[in-house]
Amino acid sequence: MTPSSDSVRALEQRFGPSPGGQVVVVDVANQRLYLFRGGDLVAQWPVSTSRYGIGNREESHKTPTGAHRVARKIGDGAPVGTLFRGRRDTGRIVTIHRDDTPAPEDYVTTRILWLEGLEPGINKGAGIDSFQRYIYIHGTAEEGRIGTPASHGCVRMRNADVIELFDLIDMGTLVDIRAP
Repeated sequence: MTPSSDSVRALEQRFGPSPGGQVVVVDVANQRLYLFRGGDLVAQWPVSTSRYGIGNREESHKTPTGAHRVARKIGDGAPVGTLFRGRRDTGRIVTIHRDDTPAPEDYVTTRILWLEGLEPGINKGAGIDSFQRYIYIHGTAEEGRIGTPASHGCVRMRNADVIELFDLIDMGTLVDIRAP
């Protein structure tokens, strides 16, 4: 079920306005990411959240839930398939698998939207902090697995899709990761 514009507005009322009136909603149950502008749905893409389920604990490899903001945008202008390690462009381009072939590692590719939790005791603070857990929305070498839970906690997108999202939103954009 697509999130409602009322729920998006409620998020902005609780956490303040999002730049450009844009709000991202990640629907874990349906493995979809929705972009709203001014309360209207303007785009949506398939994603891949954690294969270990949802959870906010450090070292859990689970996708955290709750309200976040885009704290950093990394990779502007990098070629598709650029490999990032420690949020730095390695200068290496990895093979993108469009079938179910696993990549040799959990590659972070093309763009990074680094998320900061906004809810103390849920996704902000010791042992549960999304920013300190390095939770991102990012590209992947495993595009064939998009649409199914396959990540190690982050929200993966197809590389072309994460470039599009990266270009559409600003730092500070609200991101709500919703549990089933």
